[in-house]
Amino acid sequence: MSKIQKLNRRSLLKAAGTVTGAALVGAAAPASPKVEAAEKPELEFDNSALYDAQGKFDVDKGKDAVLALCKYHGYPVFPGLRENLWVSDYNTGLFTSLGLAAYMFINNEADRYMLMDLFLLPGQMLPEHWHLDGETNPAKREGWLVRWGASHIVGIGEPNLSKDIVIPQCHMGGKVTTEHEVYATPGVFVPLAKVKTRHWQYGGPEGAILTEVANVHTNSAVRHSDPQLNKHFLGE
Repeated sequence: MSKIQKLNRRSLLKAAGTVTGAALVGAAAPASPKVEAAEKPELEFDNSALYDAQGKFDVDKGKDAVLALCKYHGYPVFPGLRENLWVSDYNTGLFTSLGLAAYMFINNEADRYMLMDLFLLPGQMLPEHWHLDGETNPAKREGWLVRWGASHIVGIGEPNLSKDIVIPQCHMGGKVTTEHEVYATPGVFVPLAKVKTRHWQYGGPEGAILTEVANVHTNSAVRHSDPQLNKHFLGE
């Protein structure tokens, strides 16, 4: 569990603060002085630091890593975020390679609408899964809007996986069944290709923070392609 995910931003482009336009026709607007962009802090995620001496995932330290991602991107850390953040390594021991953090804003089963934010570290995979009909709810119809960073959003279709994606060995021995990706950046919305089909995600070089919208979410109706992950998620 010594894998280290590093993200460095040593230098940023200088912002040219030139005012465009003029108050009067023919009047040139004065140029504002050039301003140095503030340097973002370095993000460094040491997988082994997120586990105790017995190799158990420390949820609080996992949340610390997610909040560091939030701080890096300027995501608002509102009251209750940390306390209600769901963080899991799916019992793999490799949270920085395979895992997820999510904050559920609303999951209204009666009226069937849902909103939550997902958080992926750089190079972290959300495992391949799909959604069945629930006990009282239809299968999940969903889509994802990238807010910060970038995510490889993968589902059914013609295989075109980027070489930047390295599927961890803890996920079916480094395998998946769906390989059609959309590389989504801020402002890009990607819907699920077809209801009940398999899909997964992979954090870009700066990780990703996404907003997920859906009709409803039912935990018991989630199925994972990897039998071991599925067994853990369902508590079997």
